[in-house]
Amino acid sequence: MSFADPVSLTIVTGLLMVVGLVGIVVPVVPGLLLTVAATLLWAYAHPAPGAWVVFWVAVVLYAAGVVTQYLLPGRKMRREGVGTSTMLLAVLLGIVGFFVIPVVGALVGFVLGIFLVELTRRQDRSAAWTSTKAALVAVLHSMGIELLAGLAILLTWIIGLIVLGPG
Repeated sequence: MSFADPVSLTIVTGLLMVVGLVGIVVPVVPGLLLTVAATLLWAYAHPAPGAWVVFWVAVVLYAAGVVTQYLLPGRKMRREGVGTSTMLLAVLLGIVGFFVIPVVGALVGFVLGIFLVELTRRQDRSAAWTSTKAALVAVLHSMGIELLAGLAILLTWIIGLIVLGPG
C-alpha cells in the first residue's frame, strides 16, 4: 500500500518518533513501542521493499533495548538489596502522587515509596536512603538504555529515508 502523499507520511512518521522519544523521558506514552510502530507505518506505506529491512532492524533494536533495560538495572538493584516488591509499591505510590501533587507528584511519590518500603524493611534510615539512591540510579540507567534504543531506531529510519527516499 502506498499513501497519496509520501511527504505527509514522512512528516507523520517523524512526529510519531519524536513523541515516542519524549514518551521515554516523560512516561505518558509507551515511547519505544511508538517509535517501532511509526517505523511499521512508514514501511507499510513505502513502495520500496528495503523499507521492511528498516522496520526489522528497528524491531531488533527495540527487542535489544527492552531486554537490556530490564536486565542490567534489575541486576544492579538485586545486588544492592532492592526487591521487586519495593519497586512495585513505589510505582503505586508514584501513581497516587501523580494525582495528589500536580506536575512533580509521580516522582515524589515514587521516591517516597522506595524510601518508605526500604525503611520498613531495613529499620534503618541510612540504609533505606542508600537503597533509594541505588533504585533511582537503576531507573535512570533503564531510561537511558531505552532512550538510546529509541535514538538508534530513529537513526535507522533516517538512514532508510535517505537511502530509499520518502516514498
